[in-house]
Amino acid sequence: MKRKGTPKLISSLDETLPGLPEMETVVRPKTLDEGRLAPAEWAFVAYAGAALGRVFPLPMGELLLGRSSDCAVALVDGEVSRHHVRLRVSEGGIWLEDLDSTNGTLVNGELVKGSVRLGIGDRLSLGGHVLKLVSLDPLERAFHETLLDLSTRDPLTGLANRGSSLAEFQNRFGLSFRYSRPLSVVICDLDLFKQVNDVHGHGGGDLVLRAFGERLQAALREADLAGRIGGEEFLMVLPETDLAGARILTERLRKSIAGKPVLLPTGSVSITCSMGVAQRTVADLEAGHLLARADAALYRAKAQGRNRVCED
Repeated sequence: MKRKGTPKLISSLDETLPGLPEMETVVRPKTLDEGRLAPAEWAFVAYAGAALGRVFPLPMGELLLGRSSDCAVALVDGEVSRHHVRLRVSEGGIWLEDLDSTNGTLVNGELVKGSVRLGIGDRLSLGGHVLKLVSLDPLERAFHETLLDLSTRDPLTGLANRGSSLAEFQNRFGLSFRYSRPLSVVICDLDLFKQVNDVHGHGGGDLVLRAFGERLQAALREADLAGRIGGEEFLMVLPETDLAGARILTERLRKSIAGKPVLLPTGSVSITCSMGVAQRTVADLEAGHLLARADAALYRAKAQGRNRVCED
């Protein structure tokens, strides 16, 4: 049995993003009449880091930025503190306060001490992230969000595409490794998918992939990641999840796929999937090691008859 694409999959984790232009080095307060729109339209746009391209609207009130999932702007980065900075957004302006973060906060290249007032165009640096404060009208915001979808989403399934899936997996692995937190990863492959294309055509195959993506997304928690990394191959990243928890989730998904045929214009088709699961251990010094173990478990699931979950 031929295994698909593992060396290429792992090597792609080493890809890096191009550099950014040098940032401004002066922190300068700005007044409210310097061309900004209504406060409700203030937002951060990520110019660097794992959130590259994302738009973070800044509603009125107090907001936290940091690594924790309870932050209004959550940045997955080991160099970012759980609660890194606090923003106060009001009609009088936007003020930023560093919350004694481990690695500090830079605004336009200068280290923040205490509180500073932000103005449109200021660049905020936390860990590996650069966020630019902008003023967006609804059309501009939709434009930015459309660009992000085009660059990070698989257009067929709506899941994360290969590049963004692997980049996010690398970030989650780094956090798990640094803070000794549990992390499980799943590689899933639709069984005998070529037969679906042969019998129902590529249009039918696309409908099957779309239906699978919907069921996959419905089975996951908000913090989990699902992405399409190959033709009929998918990646799931499960933070704060041990092997037992991953096994429960994957078995539930496997049963939901096998138990409900997909309705196509040419008739219904029953599909199954095979999955390989692995939890990060102290022996996994790199993200590629963990991914290779999950791929080996997937290979065993295929060899043992498909429509099953195997663990490594």
